Amino acid sequence: MDAAAAHEIVLATHNPHKVAEFHQIIAAEHPELRVIGYDGPEPVEDGVTFAENALIKARAAAAHTGLPALADDSGICVDVLGGSPGVFSAYWAGQRKDAQANLELLLDQLRDVADPHRGATFVSTIALVVPGADGASAIEHVVEGRWPGRLAHAASGEGGFGYDPIFVPDGQEPGQERSVGEWDPARKNAESHRARAFNVLMPLLGGL
Repeated sequence: MDAAAAHEIVLATHNPHKVAEFHQIIAAEHPELRVIGYDGPEPVEDGVTFAENALIKARAAAAHTGLPALADDSGICVDVLGGSPGVFSAYWAGQRKDAQANLELLLDQLRDVADPHRGATFVSTIALVVPGADGASAIEHVVEGRWPGRLAHAASGEGGFGYDPIFVPDGQEPGQERSVGEWDPARKNAESHRARAFNVLMPLLGGL
């Protein structure tokens, strides 16, 4: 890795909006780091856990670029469904990755489930892979953020994305509970599962 690239870190995604989001979060604490997008081939995400899939993507990006690489895998885990949709959250209603269809299917599956049994947790797992120097093995880290709550009986709010409109986080004042779809984006970004994962990740980025 040459000096010009020494403070670059690649995010294993082709989504420029996600690259910008990660860069903004990381640069606030580590302004010396510049997050860039991944331009290589998409690896097959055949892991059965968030950690496995995040590592698959981060390893591929690190191998392709020779740079330290980040990748995340996230989803929602519903207690009564034994932790599903989990790693299949984006494809719960089929391979089309239709967020609205995913949400509606999950609501239908829990249609007759009472509030005490509607517990759910948003999970964000971020993998960091740092290529080894002179043929040494790569250094790998995996961090996780968990955001507990429950699922509402109907969607509410215009904010967020994915399952946000039906996820009601724990810790809200009784009678004032709102879905993440009704939250201000700044509040979500400060309290979410991804924010919690970043809190663990940040110290690991200091030596890059």
